[in-house]
Amino acid sequence: MFDTLSDRLAATFKNLRGKGRLSEADIDATARDIRIALLEADVALPAVRAFIKQVKDRALGAEVSQALNPAQQVIKIVNDELITILGGETRRLRFAKQPPTVIMLAGLQGAGKTTLAGKLGQWLQKQGHTPLLVACDLQRPNAVNQLSVVAERAGVAVFAPEPGNGVGDPVKVAQDSLAYARSQQYDIVVVDTAGRLGIDQEMMQQAADIRDAVHPDEILFVVDAMIGQDAVNTAEAFRDGVGFDGVVLSKLDGDARGGAALSIAHVTGKQIMFASNGEKLDDFDAFHPDRMASRILGMGDMLSLIEKAEQTFSQAEAEKMAAKLAKGPKEFTLDDFLQQMEQVRKMGSLSKLLGMLPGMGQIKDQINNLDERDVDRTAAIIKSMTPAERADPHIINGSRRARIAKGSGVEVSAVKSLVERFFDARKMMSRMAQGGGMPGMPGIPGMGGGPGRQKKQQKQAKGKRQSGNPMKRKADAAAAAARREQQGPGAGENGNAFGMPGEDFELPDEFKKFMG
Repeated sequence: MFDTLSDRLAATFKNLRGKGRLSEADIDATARDIRIALLEADVALPAVRAFIKQVKDRALGAEVSQALNPAQQVIKIVNDELITILGGETRRLRFAKQPPTVIMLAGLQGAGKTTLAGKLGQWLQKQGHTPLLVACDLQRPNAVNQLSVVAERAGVAVFAPEPGNGVGDPVKVAQDSLAYARSQQYDIVVVDTAGRLGIDQEMMQQAADIRDAVHPDEILFVVDAMIGQDAVNTAEAFRDGVGFDGVVLSKLDGDARGGAALSIAHVTGKQIMFASNGEKLDDFDAFHPDRMASRILGMGDMLSLIEKAEQTFSQAEAEKMAAKLAKGPKEFTLDDFLQQMEQVRKMGSLSKLLGMLPGMGQIKDQINNLDERDVDRTAAIIKSMTPAERADPHIINGSRRARIAKGSGVEVSAVKSLVERFFDARKMMSRMAQGGGMPGMPGIPGMGGGPGRQKKQQKQAKGKRQSGNPMKRKADAAAAAARREQQGPGAGENGNAFGMPGEDFELPDEFKKFMG
C-alpha cells in the first residue's frame, strides 16, 4: 500500500546523500518533495501541514546543522515525525476489571467488520483469552451466517440467537450476550454491529443504542484503508455520533495509496490499534507506529518478522536443528530441509516476509512477482524421493532424477536444480551454525558482502606487490619469514591466521567431482 510513498521518499533522501552540509534551500526543497509525496498518497491536508512544519522546524535546528551526517539526521527526523503522526506509542486494549470485557465494532458496510471480528477473536484466543463473537448485524443479508462461518474457521464461539435478514432486535441480542458470556465463562465479548453504505442517522442511532445497552470497554472503528481521505470524514462522523476509542485498519494489503493510515490518528486524535493486511485469519496484528514508519522508509520490520518466527518455530526444534548442523553439513538431510521450508511457509506469504527485511524495497518488483507455488513444487519433488535419497542426495543419478521428476510432475532439470540448491543451503547453514556468518549477504554485519566486497577479496588474494628495489624485497621477505615463524604451524603454507586453506587442505567430497 505504501509503495508509491516509499519510492518518493527514497528518491528525496537520495538527493541529500553525499552532502556534508545542508543549506536552508536544501531543506526547503526536501520539505517540498515530502509534501508532494504525502499529498499524492492521499494524506489529509491538515496532517500534511502539521507534519511538514515539524520536519522543517527540526531540520533547521541544531540537531541537523551540527550533525556529522546531516542527511541521515533528516531521515531520522522524518522517521520520528511519521511515528508521531501514526499515533506515537502502540495502544493496547483496555480490559474490564470484572469480565467479560466488551469490545464493540462499528463502521460502514463493506469495511470488513464481520471478517475482522473473526480475526480479532482468533488473535485474542492466541493471547490466552476466551472470546465470544456476537451477531448484532441483523439487517444485512446473511450477515449472521457469515459471522458463524468466520467464527468456526477461527475456532472461537459465536452467539447468534436471531436469524438476521431483517429479523430480530440487535440491542436485545447485545444485552443477552453479556449474561450468556458470564454463564459460559467467556472473558471477552466482541459485538459485530450493522453498517450502511453511507453515514445515516438510523445507523448512528442503532450503534448508539447498542453502546448504551452494553457499555463497551472499547469501541473500535473499523475503516477500509483503501478509501483515502473519505476515511477521515467517516471517522469524524462516527466520533461525533457514536464515539470510539481506537481505529482498526482493514485491507491494508490493497494497492491504494494509504493516506487513511497517515491521517486518521492525527485528525481524530484516536490511535490505530490493529491492522488487517490480508484475507487469511492470521493476517491481523496489533498496529505498531514505529514499525509502520520503518516500513514506509524502506528500513524493514525485523521485530514483526522475529515475532512471527517465534510464534511459528518451536524452541526445542530450533535447538535440535542447530545441534545437528553444528555436527557437520552431512547431518542435515532433505527431510530437515523440507521441515524448515514448511515452517517458513506457516509464517505467511513469502513476499510479505521478504518485504519485512531491510533494503528489500529496492527489489520489490521481484518480490511481488514471486511465485508462491514454487514452495509447493519443491515439497512435491522431495516427497517423490525415497527415504534413502532424502538422507543422501548424492545417490540421485540420471535415472533416479527422471523417476522423481515424473512422480512430482516437473522437469528433470528442476530436480537437479533443487539438489544443487540444497547442497549450497546446507553448507551455508552449517557455516552459520559454526559461527562463520552468511556469505554474500550485503549490508548485514558479519554476513559477508556484495560484489564490491568480492572484488576487494579478489584483490587481496593476489597478494602484496613486490618492491622494485632488490634490498627492499630482501627485507620484506625476511620480515614475512619472521612473521610466519611467530604465528606457528597455523599459518604460512598450511593455512593462515584468517582461516584460509593451505596446501594440505582437503576439499569436501561433493566438490571432488568438479576437479577431474
